[in-house]
Amino acid sequence: MESLLQDLTHSLRIFRRSPGFTITAVAALALGIGAIAAIFSVVNSVLLKPLSAPEPDRVVVFLGTNKGGTSDFASDIKFNLWRRQTSVFQDVSGYHAGGFNLTGVDAPQRADAIFVTADYFRLFGLPVAQGRGFNADDERPGGVQVVILGNGFWKRVFGADPRIAGKTISLDHASYEVIGVMQDGIRVENGEPPDLWLPFPIDPNSNNQVHYFRAAGRLKPGVTLAMANAQLQLTTQEFRRIYPNALSTSRGDIFSVQPLRDFLVKDVRSSLLTLAGAVSFVLLIACANVATLLLVRAEGRRREIAIRVAVGASRGRLIRQLLTESLLLSAAGGVCGLAIGAAGIRLLLAMNAVDIPRLGLKGANVAIDWRVFAFTALMALATGILFGLIPALQVSRADPRSTGGLRQSRARGLLAVSEMSLAILLLIGAALLIRTLIALRSVNPGFDPGRVVTTRVTLDPKLARASGVNQIAEEMFRRLNALPEVENAALTGMVPLDGGFNSLTIIIIGRPLTGLAHGNSRWMTVSPGYFDVLRIPLVRGRLFTDADRLDAPPVALVSQAMARVFWPGGNPLNERLVIGRGLGQNFEEPVRQVVGIVGDVHEDALGSPPTPTVYVPLAQRPADRVAGMAAIVRTRGASRAVDGASAGAIGAELRQATGLPVPPLRSMREILVESTARQDFHMVLMSIFGGLALLLAAVGIYGLMAYSVEQRTREIGIRMALGARSSDVRNMVLFYGMRLALAGVAIGVAAALGLTRFLASFLFGVKALDPLVFVAVPILLSGVALFAVWLPALRASRVDPILALRHE
Repeated sequence: MESLLQDLTHSLRIFRRSPGFTITAVAALALGIGAIAAIFSVVNSVLLKPLSAPEPDRVVVFLGTNKGGTSDFASDIKFNLWRRQTSVFQDVSGYHAGGFNLTGVDAPQRADAIFVTADYFRLFGLPVAQGRGFNADDERPGGVQVVILGNGFWKRVFGADPRIAGKTISLDHASYEVIGVMQDGIRVENGEPPDLWLPFPIDPNSNNQVHYFRAAGRLKPGVTLAMANAQLQLTTQEFRRIYPNALSTSRGDIFSVQPLRDFLVKDVRSSLLTLAGAVSFVLLIACANVATLLLVRAEGRRREIAIRVAVGASRGRLIRQLLTESLLLSAAGGVCGLAIGAAGIRLLLAMNAVDIPRLGLKGANVAIDWRVFAFTALMALATGILFGLIPALQVSRADPRSTGGLRQSRARGLLAVSEMSLAILLLIGAALLIRTLIALRSVNPGFDPGRVVTTRVTLDPKLARASGVNQIAEEMFRRLNALPEVENAALTGMVPLDGGFNSLTIIIIGRPLTGLAHGNSRWMTVSPGYFDVLRIPLVRGRLFTDADRLDAPPVALVSQAMARVFWPGGNPLNERLVIGRGLGQNFEEPVRQVVGIVGDVHEDALGSPPTPTVYVPLAQRPADRVAGMAAIVRTRGASRAVDGASAGAIGAELRQATGLPVPPLRSMREILVESTARQDFHMVLMSIFGGLALLLAAVGIYGLMAYSVEQRTREIGIRMALGARSSDVRNMVLFYGMRLALAGVAIGVAAALGLTRFLASFLFGVKALDPLVFVAVPILLSGVALFAVWLPALRASRVDPILALRHE
């Protein structure tokens, strides 16, 4: 302990005498450790933290898998069968999101809601602070309408009324009894806790085959995942026997379960691990940078080392002293890096609406907990040993009377080459992701987002039944079109690139049928004007008009993708089809005639091909099925943006027309940008990593060449005294420095040829071996290296031989 204190004291004294070296080394380490700590904090929140539920490793999600892929959406008939598998599961729960308008108050407002079965609270360990949770009577179809308030909603709207339980509130003009208030600070796995919790009634005798909610449960004690999936294989056979004509039977669905946490992060696991691997390169570059600094600095400590050896210091004692200095530097870099990483990642997540599961709103769930602290400390310790061990071994092995020698020169050169190699890897990865984002942003979404805003509106079912959907919609359009800034307006069930699309069965009348249906298609309810507002082109036939009412002949429009899939080489106009037949209660549709073909729209993502879509007129849907809609409005003017005044006026008219609250308007350009938020997040991070690598590599090779020029001052003086020209000296230094840089570039490009395949799944519109990237990035890095080498070379060419020899 006494020796350790001596080493620490001596190290601090040395750092105090060399503030420039200390600041440079700590800054390089802080950047490297901060970058990897930032990524690990995201990995920790998404991949490592357990679910906020009792026995989280046993919480599973129910899935259906067929040739088309795997889905976590469930139907009533599936859920009722799964809930009966009590030998392997407990607390099987169904849930889905929704929304209500709080009515019967002076200022109606929108409230987010979730519908859950009674076992949901026990499954996820969600406590009710006041009152009680749901029971079997609450979720019985046709029972008393009850609601549990979210804690934040209870405080914000009802002033934390302690007697709220037992009172009645109005939601969408219907009465609901408040039976409880949720506890404050609860967590849900995706997003923020809802404002309202309502029972989810699922009729045990339901024949509903529509997949519209999710189901989760807990494995019973002693039951493994393999045992549960084996039981579900038998359940699949039972389902096919009970429902031989079900859509899931004809598709060949196979039931299974997967740990809920694994399922939530399945789409981001590989990308986060790839980012973690990339940021480790930044840390390695920082280590190489500091190791080079230590090797250079060791040359100036030859006299100190010689004295220590002369008075009896062993090689082990020297190594321990030098490693202590390295570990002190890494500890300081770790503390600064943790602060930089925590602040940087929170700022980045707050600025980007990235759709990474379990992160919370703008990264609210990302926290510096014990895992992040332990990881950062481990990284600081490892980097201290990594960058300190090589210089310590080199210095302790060298003859204190020598002037450095070939071995240390080779070590410094090897470190410089390593920095350049790692930098080229990161820059190529960043360039590929930048090219991907550019390619995504250049995709034609199938509609014109300029000067278009949208928001969700509610057409009250009771009012709709009394006056008709057409009259409510017409009142809305009359008010909107009266505004001078509005060009056109429409209503739609779904907004492109905003999620929530339904897929239903399609039967073509007159075509032989071998299964339940001829296929599946997206299904959208739209009003006349929808295609004009979004400027979706009409390819053939006609669009919907005001004459397409409930009492008119049922009609439909199909997208070009649907025409290609269902009528390859044919003409769908005047063909008749049925949507959703056989899916159960409340989903029977009349036979509709196809009257037009419209252009394809990217509904899901810009990087995925357009999906077959069928459009149905809003006025031809029963009123009780069009309560939740989205208003889309195109404004006038040359500007491609929509100003705040126009948005405020549109929102006010929508509130007047519906008598209900309207959420803030969003521009379609905003939705378009948010659809690529994850790719944007990856690109920004890789660009930051690449920029750090470029900076550190440039500083590293500059420092190496500057030191090399300083060490060779006498040699340069002799050369110039014997007649060497300044250009010869400059070229000599340039050749040495660029030889190291180009060697690093060549090694990095060779490594990138093999490693970029790990990025292939994140790329769009660009190949992993994109020629432009593999030519431009090496040229860029070589240019930066040339600039970093040029400055020491220029200084070398200006050495005065008389002063150099006199100095010696």
